[in-house]
Amino acid sequence: MTALNRKQKIWWAVITVAVLLYALFPVASIFATSFKTPAELNQGGFLPDTWTTENYESILAPDGAARDLFLSALRNSVGISLIATAVAVVLATLAAYAIARLDFPGKRAILTTALGVSIFPVISIVTPLFNLWRSIGLYDTWLGLIIPYLSLTLPISIWTLAAFFRQIPWELEQAAQVDGATTWQAFRKAIVPLAAPGVFTTALIAFFIAWNDFVYGISLTSTDAARPVPAALAFFTGASQFEEPTGAISAAAIVVTIPVVILVLAFQRQIVAGLTQGAVKG
Repeated sequence: MTALNRKQKIWWAVITVAVLLYALFPVASIFATSFKTPAELNQGGFLPDTWTTENYESILAPDGAARDLFLSALRNSVGISLIATAVAVVLATLAAYAIARLDFPGKRAILTTALGVSIFPVISIVTPLFNLWRSIGLYDTWLGLIIPYLSLTLPISIWTLAAFFRQIPWELEQAAQVDGATTWQAFRKAIVPLAAPGVFTTALIAFFIAWNDFVYGISLTSTDAARPVPAALAFFTGASQFEEPTGAISAAAIVVTIPVVILVLAFQRQIVAGLTQGAVKG
């Protein structure tokens, strides 16, 4: 690979800065809005004239107007997303191992079906799912969201993990079996540890997908018993019927973005290593 000359480095630096500004400007705008007073929201300035934390107090303080709505939704999002991620990763690990290691009829059809499910419009199945959940008692429950979330997280998890398992030499598993390990022991003690970067990366991706869902959250819940944060933001209200809760919504958006940012910054090396390893065909 040839080294970049000075002109090429400058152009790449300009492109990188432009992409960063384009990607971060909406976040910066929401962050600035979360510190504005209701009177400043309609003034059109980017930065607030007077920085205030009243929007954060409304969702976090004990006497905040939206505290109960936000904290219950935050609890639901954390619990539902973690459970959906754990189930998706376990099932995807077993399925991806079988696809990568075993030769059986219909293996390509399974991968194709998984890809088709992942690109299927979610909005098209919400209505029948709503009717089904109402009839069997899963409407407005954690399980009623976890199951649909698996349809979002399982396909991408299977595709990602199958690529990782293909990178692991089959001889390692055979050597473990020669030493007396069963197929399950070889898989659990030899294969899974080597695929740990891929499993970790897949878990993060699945968690982000479940964490950011809005359509299922708004359609399959009606109370704060299971409503996640993205859906709960639609039910924020202002101090009066004439006041838009823009500041409180912006503050809530910043709060729920913090866990995602922390995870990415803390594990960026593992994420990059996992994605690049899975992208190399063995």
